[in-house]
Amino acid sequence: MGYLTFFGTGTSQGVPVIGCRCDVCTSSDPRDARLRTSAGVVYEGMKFIIDVGPDFRTQCLQTGWDAADAVLLTHAHQDHVAGLDDLRPFIFKSGREMPVYADTFTMNQVVDRFSYAFGGTNYPGAPRLTANQINPNETLNIGPASIQPIPIMHGNQPILGFRFGPMAYLTDVSAIPEESLEKLQNLDVLVLNALRIEPHHSHLNLESALAYIEQINPKTTYLIHISHLLGLHDTIEKQLPEGIHLAIDGMTFAF
Repeated sequence: MGYLTFFGTGTSQGVPVIGCRCDVCTSSDPRDARLRTSAGVVYEGMKFIIDVGPDFRTQCLQTGWDAADAVLLTHAHQDHVAGLDDLRPFIFKSGREMPVYADTFTMNQVVDRFSYAFGGTNYPGAPRLTANQINPNETLNIGPASIQPIPIMHGNQPILGFRFGPMAYLTDVSAIPEESLEKLQNLDVLVLNALRIEPHHSHLNLESALAYIEQINPKTTYLIHISHLLGLHDTIEKQLPEGIHLAIDGMTFAF
């Protein structure tokens, strides 16, 4: 059995958006407040973090997460990697460097951006991260955990999702290649992005997300990477088909 905790379920600007006075951004319903998308996964006795965005410190304080065995990155956009420096308390507490896993393009971007954390300085207060490149076509083995990378498209950029046994986590998807759809069969839980109602060039909107869900046919789906343009949580949740839900910041599910 494993567990996933949603650290954040919002898009790159978060919800509420600074300066916006729409119904979602001014909502008093806490389910409408969304930090940038990130998650923690406990699987095979190990703790993984998927993406480390600019809200990571706040998310850890809110959820109580203070340790991890490894970090998995889906891609190098700032809303998914900007919080890497905030891994320092994890590293200082454990006394070990933090392994970070990503595909080659993402890893090169992150190492360049955070060079001081990947062996670039001996300053004692810097985080100590180690770079580990993922082959998207091979199973990723970390300790006792076997994780299946899932190649997906984010606009014209290839990125990664991850499958942990009966659960798969896909964010920032605009298209899922046929060979990746085959890797997503027989899921108990699918986590998938649904940005808004209107189509978008690099993210699934609600209609296209629902079409993929019907094709994959998981038992349960949680939607993430949600913008204020999707609508109020209470309104949209009631319109979703059975077994499909809007994820909420801080919620945990078992798989």
